[in-house]
Amino acid sequence: MQIQSFRKLVIAVVMTTQLSACGVLAVGGVAAGASVMADRRTPGVQAIDNGIELEANAALGKKFGDNAHINVASFNQKVLLTGEVKDAGIKSEAGAYVKAMKNARTVFNELIIGSNSTYTARANDSYLESKIKTQMIFTDQLPSNSMSIIAEGSSVYLMGILTKNEADLAKKVASNTNGVKDVYVYFDLISVEEKNRLEKQGKADQTTPNSPPKFQ
Repeated sequence: MQIQSFRKLVIAVVMTTQLSACGVLAVGGVAAGASVMADRRTPGVQAIDNGIELEANAALGKKFGDNAHINVASFNQKVLLTGEVKDAGIKSEAGAYVKAMKNARTVFNELIIGSNSTYTARANDSYLESKIKTQMIFTDQLPSNSMSIIAEGSSVYLMGILTKNEADLAKKVASNTNGVKDVYVYFDLISVEEKNRLEKQGKADQTTPNSPPKFQ
């Protein structure tokens, strides 16, 4: 129990400091190890998700420039697009680009047509993400490191590999966080038996259902 509490504390410190350079140098090895152990994705899928985010963010930023502010988040090869775009054409084009990527199995295009958000708004969203992450970490029975939390315009988007009970709890925690306007979830739902298997093996199988339900 003490080891688990210590690991949660380390991850909380890293998250709340936004993984600053000093924080990475101080606890990089411990945090990286904890991330791999707690994440229900295989290390291979984690690498694929990172690759999707890097490629799509760079490509879309170069293509649309100041006409769009697009954030790309990928979890278990499900890709979420959030942010603002100048018009419907850019929204459609951005979605089509990501859908055509080799490793993206599902794309949720939540881009909003309108002016780019201000730096103040983005800073507020980053703070909101950190606050929710910290609350998730210290919530019992919630695999906080097997989720991705994205805040955009005070709306929160949750992705991850969870059981139904875990998913309900995660949504409740996010919804009850001060400053959150709406919560949208895009979970891959698994059975309790599958959860136990993953906890035993320490990694997720790559045969997660392709069409998980979306609920609010």
